[in-house]
Amino acid sequence: MRAIWSGSIGFGLVNIPVRLFSATHDSRLDLDMLDKNGHANIRYARINSSTGKEVPWENIVKGYKYHDDYVVLTDEDFEKASPKKSKMIEINEFAKEEQIATTYYETPYYLEPVKGGEKAYVLLREALKTSGKVAVGEYVMRNKMSLCLLKPLGDMLLLLNIRFPEEIRDYDDLAIPKDIAVKPAELKMANALINQLTPKKFSLDKYKDNYDEELMKIIEAKAKGKKITQPKFKIVHSKSKDLMAQLKASLDTPKKKAS
Repeated sequence: MRAIWSGSIGFGLVNIPVRLFSATHDSRLDLDMLDKNGHANIRYARINSSTGKEVPWENIVKGYKYHDDYVVLTDEDFEKASPKKSKMIEINEFAKEEQIATTYYETPYYLEPVKGGEKAYVLLREALKTSGKVAVGEYVMRNKMSLCLLKPLGDMLLLLNIRFPEEIRDYDDLAIPKDIAVKPAELKMANALINQLTPKKFSLDKYKDNYDEELMKIIEAKAKGKKITQPKFKIVHSKSKDLMAQLKASLDTPKKKAS
């Protein structure tokens, strides 16, 4: 793996040099955009809106429109905005993980200690384990301030980017039911269904993304000139509006395996 950021974790006066690695990758099929007439590949061009000519990468700069004119920013300007956070994941405080709603969770990254930082890395990892807390901090990557939390994952420290509160939308304008009463018998039956669908040992390993696999079968069939028939599928809604009847029918339905 290739590191996408390098710097340090600031843990009080302890400095832990680390490298940051992406923890995820896109598993989707790599599809190209084509012109349907002749199947020529579509490419994106960086066009100057004044001249209509393409601009090479080396001539592209970033700017902010200020009072009807652009102020051009350099890499040095971005770093000057927060020189400390551009080089350091600054731990501000610690909290219980359950205090941070999952709505805030964004992107996971792996943290690896740089040579010389192993002992301090292990110390922070073990301290987080024994305290049962996560570290909340800030850093700058790719000219963007990121809020993050650090937590132990086995022998590793995991960094999770989390959203700032102002990035979370309010949902007051949604029609969320608040005053609907649920009967105790209905709740008991719903819990019975939950228990029926709760395995003795839970693991996400059994879940596989098989959409691309099915799509690849269609691609290979079309490449061979075969005609593809559209599978029929229809969502069937229960004829009964009685929740108890629907729940009972659900309990009587054989449990399906994860696809």
